[in-house]
Amino acid sequence: MFDIGFWELIVIAILGLIVLGPERLPGALRALQRTVKSVREFSSNVQNELKHELRIKELHEHLQQAEQLDMDKLPPELQRSVAELKAAAQQVQRPYAPKHDDAAVTKKDDSDKHE
Repeated sequence: MFDIGFWELIVIAILGLIVLGPERLPGALRALQRTVKSVREFSSNVQNELKHELRIKELHEHLQQAEQLDMDKLPPELQRSVAELKAAAQQVQRPYAPKHDDAAVTKKDDSDKHE
């Protein structure tokens, strides 16, 4: 990203020591480190959101192509996209539904309590 070598870093460190002094230099370096970390996290979040939005757009385009074609004669890529969209739709429709294993355990626990 930046083409900074060892000697450039030494010059920057000496200038920082002269300008800030030995008392404030460690705090300034920590603040700089926190700022760089937050900028990296922000850029990572933006990148992940962009990837997610691009995937949604791709799925939407595949769905439009699937609607135009006969649903039985779709290419494999479009079939995967349609299946992925159906799975996502099912998750959205029942986000809090208990899983089959959890429901069986809950029913068994309830029957044990009534006995």
